[in-house]
Amino acid sequence: MERIICLLIGYALGNFQTAYIIGRIHHIDIRDYGSHNSGTTNAMRVMGRGTGLIVLVVDILKCGIAIWLTRLLFGSAHEDIIYVLMMYAVTGTILGHNFPIVMGFKGGKGVACTAGMVFFYHPYLIPAEVIIFFTLFFTTHYVSLCSLMSYTVLLIQVIILGQNGFLGTLSTGQLAEIYVLAAFLTVMAYWKHRENIKRLLAHEEHKTYLSKKNRASEGSNAS
Repeated sequence: MERIICLLIGYALGNFQTAYIIGRIHHIDIRDYGSHNSGTTNAMRVMGRGTGLIVLVVDILKCGIAIWLTRLLFGSAHEDIIYVLMMYAVTGTILGHNFPIVMGFKGGKGVACTAGMVFFYHPYLIPAEVIIFFTLFFTTHYVSLCSLMSYTVLLIQVIILGQNGFLGTLSTGQLAEIYVLAAFLTVMAYWKHRENIKRLLAHEEHKTYLSKKNRASEGSNAS
């Protein structure tokens, strides 16, 4: 029952579609522009870096709040399986973000929410994820590639942490729950990025820059 509650808590929080809400404040439906995706990268491209940063922070916090509520509700009575319950909360949040019932199941791709997992699920996840994402970003400027590689590394890290006892003293079945959910999220991320993968393979993927100066420099080098 606790697992279902955590899943539902996460799903409810995931339904808070930051990019869509801010877009409506600007009198647009973000899903009608750019990549038609209700997420951070599209918000940044359509509404600017400042708006994109707000979307990023709020979407990260959605997952953080789901994890915090899980600890608040079940941390005392179920401390032994708290990492299992938190993984259900994470899964619910990303599902709610990607497939929000309030928007006809058309949401984002879950990358910012997954960043929330990185920052709030276990501190040992942070260093490798930050390094892999930003190293790839500043060398390729492909957010989709950074996201997919980060997901792959995240899955590997979760398994390593679990196998070495950093997620608590869990049974084989409880560890398997965490691994299956992490693998599910990774597969879902690849599926949600399937069009990006096609463009990456065709060398047609859109690049993202943090400043106009970097974009101009890239353009002049290409020419």
